[in-house]
Amino acid sequence: MSRDLPAPPLPTGSPAIPAQNAGPSPLTGLAPPTGLAPLTGLTGLTRFNAAAAGTAEAILLGCCGSRRWAERVAAHRPYPTLDALLAAADEASYDLPVADLEEALSSESSTAPHPDAPQAAHTALRAAHAAYESSFGHAFVISLDGVRPDERLDRVLAGIRSRLGNEPDEERATSADELRRLVRSRLRARLTLATPAQASGMR
Repeated sequence: MSRDLPAPPLPTGSPAIPAQNAGPSPLTGLAPPTGLAPLTGLTGLTRFNAAAAGTAEAILLGCCGSRRWAERVAAHRPYPTLDALLAAADEASYDLPVADLEEALSSESSTAPHPDAPQAAHTALRAAHAAYESSFGHAFVISLDGVRPDERLDRVLAGIRSRLGNEPDEERATSADELRRLVRSRLRARLTLATPAQASGMR
């Protein structure tokens, strides 16, 4: 069943939405991880492997809001490589029951346009998010890896409009796939930092 979503046209060249895979992501409202600073001299994956269970789970929850998922991934440390961790994160995501997936999706928040975007962009995105959340009960989730910054806003709007026609089960599966890609990007960003000072301030 399809739904028509009216939205004002966007001015050409409007500013992009913020990047989703670094800093505090606009798709998450979760607090940044803490507790890594005492592991002085270690970076990235080594610090993650050496962290206390609660700290490791907090880092993971900053990437995906399912507690079951975070506990499972943290419990299988140490990981020999970042790719091994990403593979484990994927596997744990595939096995999530519906309730845990819904918990993860409920922790996501709607993407906002860049503060300098014109009012038309704010209006269009706000209307699109409202229509999506009314239909599916959670924020719209999309990975923007490989999308140019100046194309991200249009990609989000096009994605919402096309996915509004999905049945609930179909959209849940699509959201799970997009969330999985986002989680990989968030993990990679948090665990490939060059210095202890950067790692202790991971967002």
